[in-house]
Amino acid sequence: MDISQLINDYNWMKKEIARLHRIIYGSTVPMIKWGVAQYGIEATMPKGSSGMSASELDAMDLREKRQIERLETYQRYVYALESAVDILENERQKFIYDCLLDEMTYRQIALHLNMSKDFVQKQKNDIVRQIRQSRQITAILTMEKSAV
Repeated sequence: MDISQLINDYNWMKKEIARLHRIIYGSTVPMIKWGVAQYGIEATMPKGSSGMSASELDAMDLREKRQIERLETYQRYVYALESAVDILENERQKFIYDCLLDEMTYRQIALHLNMSKDFVQKQKNDIVRQIRQSRQITAILTMEKSAV
């Protein structure tokens, strides 16, 4: 999987996640709620599984199963891209990365930073290199469990 292409597809994937949530579950769930622990009284209350039971999965048709698999994949990719900002080396790269995720062009970012477009492209290449080398991000993208 190409990290650079995932960065380019970030906003599209977030929209697709919302669409699939509406189709499958009838409403959207904000990213902040994906697997986040609750506090206070909600934390003590028993909860059912966030997934579906085996009998529910068996009853689903093939299309719904594919949609759920695609939803889980996109959620994993978006989560990895959101987490990647923490591994970047400096604040300028973090800023450029955020701008890229907001679909700003190299030219727009360069004008905003008062830098050259070539500088922004070099920084993006460095950002992609750092993300590729991150075991944490690679584990999220490939669904590997980390023993750290």
